[in-house]
Amino acid sequence: MGSIKFKDKKDMILAINALRSRSGGAKSHLVGILSNLEPCKYKISFIHIWGYQELLDMLPNESWLIKHCPESTNKSIAFQLIWERYYLKKEIRLNKCNFLLNTDAGTTCRFKPSTTMSRDMLSYEPGEMQRYGFSMSRIRLSILKWVQNRSLTNSTSAIFLTNYASKVIQNSCGSIKNFVIVPHGVSLNFEFKDTIYRKFPLNNDFIKCLYVSNADLYKHQWVVIKAIEILRNKGYKIKLDLIGGGEGRAQAKINRQMAISDPNGLYVKQYDYLSQKDLPLYYKRSDISIFASSCENMPNTLIEAMSSGLPIACSNRGPMPEVLLDAGIYFNPEDALSIADAIENIINNENIRFDLSKKAVNYSKKYSWPRCAHETFSHIVDVYQTIKQKI
Repeated sequence: MGSIKFKDKKDMILAINALRSRSGGAKSHLVGILSNLEPCKYKISFIHIWGYQELLDMLPNESWLIKHCPESTNKSIAFQLIWERYYLKKEIRLNKCNFLLNTDAGTTCRFKPSTTMSRDMLSYEPGEMQRYGFSMSRIRLSILKWVQNRSLTNSTSAIFLTNYASKVIQNSCGSIKNFVIVPHGVSLNFEFKDTIYRKFPLNNDFIKCLYVSNADLYKHQWVVIKAIEILRNKGYKIKLDLIGGGEGRAQAKINRQMAISDPNGLYVKQYDYLSQKDLPLYYKRSDISIFASSCENMPNTLIEAMSSGLPIACSNRGPMPEVLLDAGIYFNPEDALSIADAIENIINNENIRFDLSKKAVNYSKKYSWPRCAHETFSHIVDVYQTIKQKI
């Protein structure tokens, strides 16, 4: 059910289901791979993409890229999922597509043959869901995990973003025979070659730390604020910029810690979400990047910091050590003293700062959008050709 037989056509007509791609990382991914794609190299004649209008407006306008915005995208999430489950595959057939790329495993579409990407980790990471207690958020995560497992196991192949995510998720959904690891890329806008050699700190009055991430219970911004307070109490002239909006319990924790650590708002500032074009300026104006998440599939803001050349103090959880390797000072993201020690180590050691910055920039170069596009569409074509040969 839901599959379509291949005819004697040399070129593929590819469908992309981006209806669940709502996060900033998911948007950047689609813009990155489609902006760096030459379909003729992969014998793709057309790509039909289904998504919401905000995302479609961000994508390149090409003759081979046909954009579809269903009316369901403006309705409730329940209606969206029902439409995706029962009507999307009809539209895929109607447009004569013979292969589907799901850009998120949260899909309910069951069209085959297909490749499904896994980009969410929160439902799988041991201990993380417990942070939400008995709540609607936890119920939603449990349902999402079930949907994602079904999507991954029902697809012809899967794409994971890191080796770490692949292992943890397959421990839940079971072994997937055909899968590849394809990490995301990073925009060249974040690259500042002079960062490694510049004066530290940039401003003689204070050391400026930067943490870019939305507020959530696994991001631990309030612990970072406490760590900055510890360093201030030790005599360091240091400030912290938090970039990324928030709400709910996580934001309440941030507000509470800010009121305790910095009641006059002198050295901790929180900014709302910033666009990809505005973020690089904040990296350029900072001295140290902090990444304190305890749960990630592919830490996009971490590779942005790597590309910027800032010395990085980083969480020791999840795939972070796989991505950052030996280009950071690691800490326990739930321990303010551990975070403070890592930052202090960077502040007091010029050689360490230089070494970390140089390594981070070098490692970040493998995270390019042209490489990501090539590996993604090469895999899709390989799966497509294998199926054609069996028919």
